[in-house]
Amino acid sequence: MRYGLMTVAAAVPAVRVADAYFNERETERLVAEASLQGAEIAVFPELGITGYSCQDLFRSQQLLESADEALARLVDFSRQYALMIVVGMPVRTGSQLVNCAVVVQHGNICGVIPKSYLPNYGEFYERRWFAPACDIACQTVMLAGREVILSAERTLFVTPSGVKVGVELCEDVWAPNPPSTALALAGANVIVNLSATDELIGKHTYLKQLLSSQSARTICAYVYSSCGFGESTQDVVYGGNAMVYENGRLLADSKRFSLSPQLVVAQIDIERIQAERRANTTFSASMRGAQAHTVHTGSTESNVPFVLRRDVNPWPFIPNSSDMENACEEILSIQTLGLAKRLAHTHCKRVVVGISGGLDSTLALLVCVRAFDVLGADRKGIIGITMPGFGTTDRTHDNAVSLMHTLGVAAREINISTSVMQHFQDIGHDSAVHDVTYENCQARERTQILMDVANQVGGLVIGTGDLSELALGWATYNGDHMSMYGVNAGVPKTLIRYLVRYMALYKVDKLSKATLLDIIDTPISPELIPADKAGQIKQKTEDLVGPYELHDFFLYNYLRFGFKPEKIQLLAERAFNGTHPHAGVYDADTVAHWLKNFFHRFVSQQFKRSCLPDGPKVGSVSLSPRGDWRMPSDATNFFLRS
Repeated sequence: MRYGLMTVAAAVPAVRVADAYFNERETERLVAEASLQGAEIAVFPELGITGYSCQDLFRSQQLLESADEALARLVDFSRQYALMIVVGMPVRTGSQLVNCAVVVQHGNICGVIPKSYLPNYGEFYERRWFAPACDIACQTVMLAGREVILSAERTLFVTPSGVKVGVELCEDVWAPNPPSTALALAGANVIVNLSATDELIGKHTYLKQLLSSQSARTICAYVYSSCGFGESTQDVVYGGNAMVYENGRLLADSKRFSLSPQLVVAQIDIERIQAERRANTTFSASMRGAQAHTVHTGSTESNVPFVLRRDVNPWPFIPNSSDMENACEEILSIQTLGLAKRLAHTHCKRVVVGISGGLDSTLALLVCVRAFDVLGADRKGIIGITMPGFGTTDRTHDNAVSLMHTLGVAAREINISTSVMQHFQDIGHDSAVHDVTYENCQARERTQILMDVANQVGGLVIGTGDLSELALGWATYNGDHMSMYGVNAGVPKTLIRYLVRYMALYKVDKLSKATLLDIIDTPISPELIPADKAGQIKQKTEDLVGPYELHDFFLYNYLRFGFKPEKIQLLAERAFNGTHPHAGVYDADTVAHWLKNFFHRFVSQQFKRSCLPDGPKVGSVSLSPRGDWRMPSDATNFFLRS
């Protein structure tokens, strides 16, 4: 395991009913293939050594002996591999027969897990042949020429790298209280399921929902292997389902109803699972008293060079495109309701918003409009103020004025150039020096105007800064950094375009739509430096602080999972390597440069976040000092140590 990533395989081998020799050879073949792909765990179907559909043939002494001999050969075969192999077979206890999973690694039988719940309905009468785990006394059995403990006690297989693997079989996960729940609470971060699931109309959809839900509720990886072509079709058909889930998300699955053997390989993120569990106090509280017997295995690390196999989303904050409209409406509704409650609570009839013609102030204005509409208030209670200065271009100015007009809000224009020049004179600053003083004086003058107008009209100043700017500290302290309610505080920069586009396409008139679409296409800029000779924006934010899509990627993966910089670098290189349409392409050096920049700014600018105004959280990541992120302003930047 490297970077906290473990490669796992779910196999659907070719099978011949009651032919243990053939089935074991097919298992060997897929084990070898899994090893070549760097797998550390390979999971096979329930009773795969004999075939699941043997029925009364399970009473055959010859079949049971051939299964034991097949396991012995598999154990011997496994000596040349490090990966953990989990196979299914019938195990004799003397007076009972047990449906078991056998864990094999590097020439050893690490453990035997009996099935807890046996179906006894429809076409399945497992109790006719097998005893459930609850009926089994802890005992020593002979298996493949070795003495092995067989017990119903919950068991975890622990690798030297700390990965804890729990095992359940087929019907177990369909039970109201699956063994995997207890195993996960006892520490298992990977659950494997050896299954033999028949196909019925609608059953596959429910199965996927079940596995997704169980992996999400237990915050674990779930590796599922079910038998396929080759099992008896006397009364039912087995489709060959192999799936890998991680905390509710499907990473990989097999092709159903295939006539060929399949090996589904996926990479699970153990560090991510552990980070989610640590952050989820409900999960931690549920772990009290959970226990399991532990078996320490040998190293499962492969000699195959590490390759990142995971598909990495370059835009973790962006909703899935198939549900984009509903997601945008939900996010905007959260922002709207937050502001509406604040207005109702304060009995405030007016709000004041600085409108620059950029994305952030546009979204804030749209949220104000929605809030006033929800409250049944006159939109003229929204005072939009555009405050052109030294860097304002005609494009942004005209868009700001046009949008306020078409949305029907009260519009004002206050040019800040004269007052800022007076301030330069008062403090003795040369206006020809375009430094941080030159820029921040403009930002603070604008905030002063907004606050004073709010006092005049008895209103609230609505903040426009977004989550990405808060992460980078890209705000003037006590300038655009401050407001009375920050509606965009939980919205990252990469998401704002989608929200504005949604409003443009579905929620506003044609004139407002045209303006909004042009705002979306306008380069992101604070416009604090004079425009170029052609009157175009000269100061582009992403040239100064880096691409926002990179910073939002860094922010999500650090805040949500606490990943180390080297892992974030690895993931970013995969996400932005040109394989994802519409995502930027950045080489390793570029990623490393902006990653270092991100952590430098993120740590050093905490003092700005420590005194943020209220604002609604809309996603899983927030920087509110009262909520998700509480960090000392004087923290050492240990990320950048060599």
